[in-house]
Amino acid sequence: MPPQNPCLRCGACCAMYKVSFDNCEMDTFQGGVIPFHLAVALNATRSVMKGTEKRPIRCQALSGEIGRSVFCTIYDLRPTNCRKFFASGENNRGNSLCDQARAAYGLMPLSNF
Repeated sequence: MPPQNPCLRCGACCAMYKVSFDNCEMDTFQGGVIPFHLAVALNATRSVMKGTEKRPIRCQALSGEIGRSVFCTIYDLRPTNCRKFFASGENNRGNSLCDQARAAYGLMPLSNF
């Protein structure tokens, strides 16, 4: 059995970074999927996930306790930037942003999983 994805226990990145995206990713646009009610407009072309636009940051799509058990309530509908973000060690690549977010929540850096 493969090891469990560490992101399902972590969630620190979802409570550390602003998640902005092109407005066309919202479900109000043809082909868009991000629920409109979870977005805040930044300008005429960009939006941000609610909860990540100001401090303290915590994406409103994040459910659970950081560092214990979390999940994204819109995982299959998440923005491109979230899809591109990877856990440090995933595919044998480091991710300093992942490591920094984990450290901010008192979590150890990840090794390959």
